[in-house]
Amino acid sequence: MVVSNPDTVRQGGEKMNKELLRSVMVLYGDTNKTLAAYLGLSEQSVSNKINENGTEFRKGEIAKIKERYNLTSDQVDRIFFAD
Repeated sequence: MVVSNPDTVRQGGEKMNKELLRSVMVLYGDTNKTLAAYLGLSEQSVSNKINENGTEFRKGEIAKIKERYNLTSDQVDRIFFAD
């Protein structure tokens, strides 16, 4: 596993499926701003994580997103660990 931070979880070469995450956010009426408030992050940080601008969601953030949107483990894998 290639990690620069012990709280990151993706392996080298994996991409996030940001379109799937955004569709779930829309389904629940969330925006970057409301998700950021829930996660305790800035709106810019959430945007950077979604757009993979040098930062990734951490394990704890993914767990909170899973809980907020009632995601299955398979859905989490498809969103955060897409090939």
